[in-house]
Amino acid sequence: MNPLTRAVNATLMPGFVGPLLPDWLAAELADGLGSVCLFATNIVDSEQTRALCDAIHAANPAALIATDEEGGDVTRLHHLTGSPYPSMAYLGRVDDEGLTERVGAGIGAELAAAGIDLDLAPDADVNSNPRNPVIGVRSFGADPALVARHVAAYTRGLQGAGVAACAKHFPGHGDTATDSHLALPTITVDPGTLTARELVPFGAAVQAGTLAVMTSHIMVPTLDTELPATLSAPILGLLRDRFGFTGAIVSDALDMAGASAGRGLAEAAVLALAAGCDLLCIGTDNTAEQLAEIRAAVLAAVASGRLPQQRVFEAAERVATLSRGVAALRAAAPSERPEPPELTAAGFTIVGPLPALAAPLLVRLDSPDNIAAGDTVWGLADHLADEISAAFPGATITTLHRPFDLTPVLQSEGPVVVQGRDLSRVPQLTAAVADIRAARPDALIVELGWPDPSAKVRPDVITYCGGRGTMLALLRALAERRR
Repeated sequence: MNPLTRAVNATLMPGFVGPLLPDWLAAELADGLGSVCLFATNIVDSEQTRALCDAIHAANPAALIATDEEGGDVTRLHHLTGSPYPSMAYLGRVDDEGLTERVGAGIGAELAAAGIDLDLAPDADVNSNPRNPVIGVRSFGADPALVARHVAAYTRGLQGAGVAACAKHFPGHGDTATDSHLALPTITVDPGTLTARELVPFGAAVQAGTLAVMTSHIMVPTLDTELPATLSAPILGLLRDRFGFTGAIVSDALDMAGASAGRGLAEAAVLALAAGCDLLCIGTDNTAEQLAEIRAAVLAAVASGRLPQQRVFEAAERVATLSRGVAALRAAAPSERPEPPELTAAGFTIVGPLPALAAPLLVRLDSPDNIAAGDTVWGLADHLADEISAAFPGATITTLHRPFDLTPVLQSEGPVVVQGRDLSRVPQLTAAVADIRAARPDALIVELGWPDPSAKVRPDVITYCGGRGTMLALLRALAERRR
């Protein structure tokens, strides 16, 4: 294999389905594939995950194994049971940088033990739009300075545990009302606002030593009127020129509509490399045929002069430098693995005193999964049945699916707790909560997502996450009223 083709391979990070390393992917790794991204479909338990990572590294010791392990609702390691770690929004509410650093260290230690090298976290977006459908509780908050402090703390913790951080989604996905998995969002901000708000946490990440930064598939007309950030040299150039970032720029998944709709994966890959991306996240369920198509398109772009050959070699070298950086982090990391912190209600918003509940009906209003989070357990539901029974003997757990039949809630004679994600953003959830409030004003409404201050129906409790650790904190807070 010639050096240019091997360099192209080094820039690719596909995903795949299943708990075992496929033969085609093992062959790609042997030919210099730079990285593999793991998703929930690849992870069954800790032993299987470690065996899978060992197989990947056996095929290519320098390959980077990446995943999205943010804490809270976005978890791959704990998708079957729920993350013991809080969301970034919870951490922002507590505003204890030491806690954030410990959470980063705990997640990093878990990933390192699994054999994972690169965490596509922390989220450095300033969630200035409360109706954002894809960031929300993944963000530390709406204040740039607060987000910046916690991005830096999380990065220190994660990398101190031996795993590379990847701050995302540059130049900032927080002021959007569209999901870039499904369409192409636009943020219409002037340069001053962009500098004072969106870019601040990324500067903090660079100062904290992050080894990688991930792009976003958003339009930023104040910087580039033609191409989204992932494919825009002027936008990605800010990382190098303004912040002096010398690490790896990682694309968000190119199979997302914001990057490849109307142009295809292969062309998106060519444009991303030309713009300055070094490592190309391809998607979740890729094939040997897709990689061959991308490789052919990149080589053709080099041959035609559209893509400088030196840009490909530069990208491959940055990926190699990232791999060496992970090895250095791992060598310096402590051997002990910290336990996840026991979470409390300190990160919640609670309006008024909590009621003393006896044998409550716990209702979960189902909603579509956030695509970034994927299919994972959430809320006070059946996966926490033992813990719920211990806290509230006689409690009943139910999940209502759309279109909602609220009869069980409206006919219940005992206390009712109603929970959902983004109650003020999803119209069917908003309507259901309004009907419940009208018929059962004593019902306790719990928002597990990001609240909208302008919403007509206000929740009683906001937890900023539906993950396991956070829900156990909610259970403890509710049970405390019974004592």
